[in-house]
Amino acid sequence: MSGRNECELQGVSLLGTQNTKYPSDYDPTILECFSNKHPENDYFVKFDCPEFTSLCPMTGQPDFATIYISYVPDKKLVESKSLKLYLFSFRNHGDFHEDCVNIIMKDLIRLLEPKYIEVWGKFTPRGGICIDPYCNYGKAESAWAQTALDRLHMHDMYPETVNYRK
Repeated sequence: MSGRNECELQGVSLLGTQNTKYPSDYDPTILECFSNKHPENDYFVKFDCPEFTSLCPMTGQPDFATIYISYVPDKKLVESKSLKLYLFSFRNHGDFHEDCVNIIMKDLIRLLEPKYIEVWGKFTPRGGICIDPYCNYGKAESAWAQTALDRLHMHDMYPETVNYRK
């Protein structure tokens, strides 16, 4: 099996860098991508970020979540270190939960132009209530547009068990 050549990794600058700079506020420009060697295959790539943090725009208090990102790539894949740094950049960003997941999805759509993507935020309780926003997108005029609609319609019809929720 062959690796990736320099041309295929063009635009990837953070991976392998020892002097990583952590952004102090929301920064979508930190996201990097590389070419998909298998664009003819439909397959899911999934990321779980169990340590996502943002700020409540009203109180300034931290909000904690696990962010789930699943996508079907087309021509590009997101580079994971840049994704980690990008998600970290929300640490001092004040926005509601629903806004955070939609911003993440839209930034990744702009970067990757995926066939399909979904972002689900599972936020820990604040004030006795959990908020778990979900958003998705399927490329227009493709089978993935229908998939997005179907998954949105059936989303969370059978909620899973979450340990801190009895």
